[in-house]
Amino acid sequence: MVIDRTGLAEFLRRRRESLQPEDVGLPRGPRRRTSGLRREEVAALCHMSTDYYARLERERGPQPSEQMIASIAQGLHLSLDERDHLFRLAGQTPPPRGADSEHIGPGLLRILDRLHDTPAEIVTELGETLRQTPLGIALTGDLTVYSGPSRSLGYRWFTDPAARRLYAPDDHPFLTRMFVSGLRGVATLRGPGSRAAHYAELLLAQSEEFRRVWNDHEVGIRPNEVKHFVHPEVGALELTCQTLLDPDQSQLLIVYTAIPGSESYEKLRLLSVIGAQVLR
Repeated sequence: MVIDRTGLAEFLRRRRESLQPEDVGLPRGPRRRTSGLRREEVAALCHMSTDYYARLERERGPQPSEQMIASIAQGLHLSLDERDHLFRLAGQTPPPRGADSEHIGPGLLRILDRLHDTPAEIVTELGETLRQTPLGIALTGDLTVYSGPSRSLGYRWFTDPAARRLYAPDDHPFLTRMFVSGLRGVATLRGPGSRAAHYAELLLAQSEEFRRVWNDHEVGIRPNEVKHFVHPEVGALELTCQTLLDPDQSQLLIVYTAIPGSESYEKLRLLSVIGAQVLR
């Protein structure tokens, strides 16, 4: 496919100008005169240099890679139809939709961007974290740094002892059964050639505990509404977990809250201060 430089530039400018700072979780500021987002703001959202992004809007520079286009589509909060259109303008084939897609829909992103004071994350059906709020990172650490099968919390649960330290020991047996049950359900739903099936094969070869629980053939074990964390800085936390599903992408927005006035509520407030200091 051939890049349409004029069409790409016009589309990028139009999408940038149609977004307001509050649409993407940015402060507006008292002296703002720009209509829409500034180029440097979009570049930061897309994890690229301002110069690189500006050249695309000016019909210059090399043809962007698939990875770069995917990053721009996410940074501009594009819908799936808009994402596919952007790929074609850039001379690239759009990636597949559905469970294997990591493009987060604008609806979930808009909600996540407004949860500044709340631990929250967007995950795939395999427990791979795609995006976190700052307080979410303060609670669990940056879970987007993993690669390969280790991106899945259920996979790390059986292969990395550190994955269990954040959760109360009394909950470990239930969580073990839940992760195995969940992986079995997704592997059956997606079929033999799926990533879920591949993860199951890897774990069957690597973990005796996984093999033992897998052989019980349990399905349908749902997460408890209340989760018990053991944070290295603030200690025990009892948090209520609420989930919002994007059925088109099989992605979940998970939000953690504490009962107002409870000890966990005060610890979350403390964690927000500690997290802000660490992230500076």
